[in-house]
Amino acid sequence: MENNNPHNENNQNQEPKTPRTDSPRDRRPNPHRQHNAGQTVNAQGENSQSPNRRPNPNYKPNPNKNQNTEEQNTNNRPNPNRRPNPNYKPNPNKNTEDQNTQSENRPNPNRKPNYNKNNTDQRNTPHDNRPNNRPNPNQTQTPNRNEEGANRGGNKGKSKRKNPTTVNEAMRAALEENNRVKDATMNPWKQINMNAQGKVRFTPLGGLGEIGGNMAVFETETTAIIIDVGMSFPDETMHGVDILVPDFSYLHTLKDKKVFVIITHGHEDHIGAMPYLFKELKFPIYGTPLALAMIENKFNEHGLSADTKYFNFVVLRKQYTIGDMQIEWMHNTHSIIDACSLAIETPAGTIIHTADFKIDHTPVDDYTMDLHRYAYYGSKGVLCLFSDSTNSHNPGFTKSEKVVGKTFDALFDLAKGRVIMSTFSSNVHRIFQAMQRAVKQGRKVCVIGRSMERNVETNRALGFVDIEDKHFIEVHEVPKYADHEILIVTTGSQGETMAALNRMATDEHRHIKLKPSDTVIISASAIPGNEGSVSKLMNKLMKAGVTVRYKEFADIHVSGHAAQEEQKLILRLIQPKFFLPVHGEYNHIAKHAKTAVECGVDERNILLMTDGDQVEITTKYIKKVKTVKSGKTYIDNQNNMTIENDVVLDRQKLAEDGIVNVVAQIAQSNQRIVGKPVVTSHGIVADKEDKNFAKEIEVLLETMMLNMKPEALKDHKNVEEEIRNVVRKHVYRTKKRYPLIIPTIFIV
Repeated sequence: MENNNPHNENNQNQEPKTPRTDSPRDRRPNPHRQHNAGQTVNAQGENSQSPNRRPNPNYKPNPNKNQNTEEQNTNNRPNPNRRPNPNYKPNPNKNTEDQNTQSENRPNPNRKPNYNKNNTDQRNTPHDNRPNNRPNPNQTQTPNRNEEGANRGGNKGKSKRKNPTTVNEAMRAALEENNRVKDATMNPWKQINMNAQGKVRFTPLGGLGEIGGNMAVFETETTAIIIDVGMSFPDETMHGVDILVPDFSYLHTLKDKKVFVIITHGHEDHIGAMPYLFKELKFPIYGTPLALAMIENKFNEHGLSADTKYFNFVVLRKQYTIGDMQIEWMHNTHSIIDACSLAIETPAGTIIHTADFKIDHTPVDDYTMDLHRYAYYGSKGVLCLFSDSTNSHNPGFTKSEKVVGKTFDALFDLAKGRVIMSTFSSNVHRIFQAMQRAVKQGRKVCVIGRSMERNVETNRALGFVDIEDKHFIEVHEVPKYADHEILIVTTGSQGETMAALNRMATDEHRHIKLKPSDTVIISASAIPGNEGSVSKLMNKLMKAGVTVRYKEFADIHVSGHAAQEEQKLILRLIQPKFFLPVHGEYNHIAKHAKTAVECGVDERNILLMTDGDQVEITTKYIKKVKTVKSGKTYIDNQNNMTIENDVVLDRQKLAEDGIVNVVAQIAQSNQRIVGKPVVTSHGIVADKEDKNFAKEIEVLLETMMLNMKPEALKDHKNVEEEIRNVVRKHVYRTKKRYPLIIPTIFIV
């Protein structure tokens, strides 16, 4: 078989060789085949110099062939069975003596030079070393079984490819050291002292399996820290409930330990439940100045002004000894000023808790996230990382807060009359950007809403909002200015019923009446569960005839939580041994766990938790040890009082299934109903069917009394329970509902 390599000059430019006649041949030779001078034929009749030649499947060994190859070549005995090649032409330039001489290899003066030959060994140069050589996928290699023949130029079998690089001991040592350094870089947690006997227990009491209500407890043998005490919003089934706070039952079991409260930032879902905690338990509080100032405002509302003595203001990049832990607050970027992550050094190892964060490289105050400290702790070795999972489904990066300011520029230019901007009262950077645009256009700023007014004044007092007093006006002064000179900053972006924006939309606000020339900017996204309220607010504003700017502008709102690429950056900076995703619903933390696996965290070192799960962390393992009591407490904001669970359940029952009241007199002497029972119902049947329904209940009661034993009338409770069961069965059979049934019985 010919070599298919087009650059193989050995096969194309050599003269044909004189056919051998000293040995028999079982197959007809190819008259068009050309052979290289000096090549030999192996035992199977193959040309050993051609690595592309395939063995002949029909080959049979010649019994008459001399097994001694060296003797055969020396004697050069002719093969009587071999047929001469009719196309053979002798080479007139070839010396006959040279054909039989093995020790001398004289060059052919007419032969073209082979530039691919190695200067050292012209006959054993492998084909792979030739320039522009392309590998032949059909190539088969014949092992070199005749070393002597190969040395003579037979090249029986392709020689092994030589490695041009010499790996000496120094190079090998450098490679091994680089691999060690890479492993240490990608797994800095291996520096942790694995013989440490300390244990840490982590118990989330809010914020897992939900959005908001963040609260968690870290415990060692002697110390417990409560990270954030936040509130959350109720759903539409919790009638009369304004906010939800975590159940504090588990905190009462920590009486044998030193307990401290650690605050990461001042959002309501991280500090909103603090007054309700301090009405039950009081602990020292550590936090940044703005977060504690916002807690102080809440304490003042609840009559807890004296409890500000528990405040401890912290400084960034400084460790505080709290019990047997060392805690550092590390600045991050979020949708509120002074947000921080935590580096907690425990007897078991270092723990990083990111809290809420995003990585904003161009924040409004130009104070970026302190990534140097994250990398510092990561290089020392982190035992466990707790990280924000809220936006774990969002690819890429979360946009900077500054892009909202550019959107405000366009919206303010389009507005012809008053601008009414509503956002979260704690998002001071966004409020500040709106105020800057107002001052630039000569508008006066009017802040409406109790929480909005309080937060703006607090941030101005701390120096975070640098706008002079002359640019602010009171709400009663708004009519004194032209419409194009007014910016109103107000609450109500979530459609809250009692918020200022909702009262404006329903024309119930005492000072502000909406006009068709007004532009309302809602710079917020609906919190999960509030979508219905926000939609109702939008409808009311549209009916009022104002121009509403909401989702049609892509950058009218940006999230304050990290997307996938930011989560990956934190995972790579920290490189923890264990990972626990927090802050979000279950699908959020599950997605975050997958991102962590992509970033090198062992899947066995990740746990997905829900509120109430208690996890134990050591240097060797992480595991769930038990479940503690958790849940929500219902709060009525009108009086800041707690609503008991059974009250909320009764309200849900009334709303879903209705109520039936039965009042009747029963004569003990004959077990009959005296007169007609009074039956009233709500939410069961239409008003026009009330009489028929009352008649049905009356017949049921008469039948029940006939079948009741006389001694049963001695106990009112037994009679009422029997009536309740009979009426419930009837209503379910006819209406498929389970109403609240209230019987009132008089036995005479």
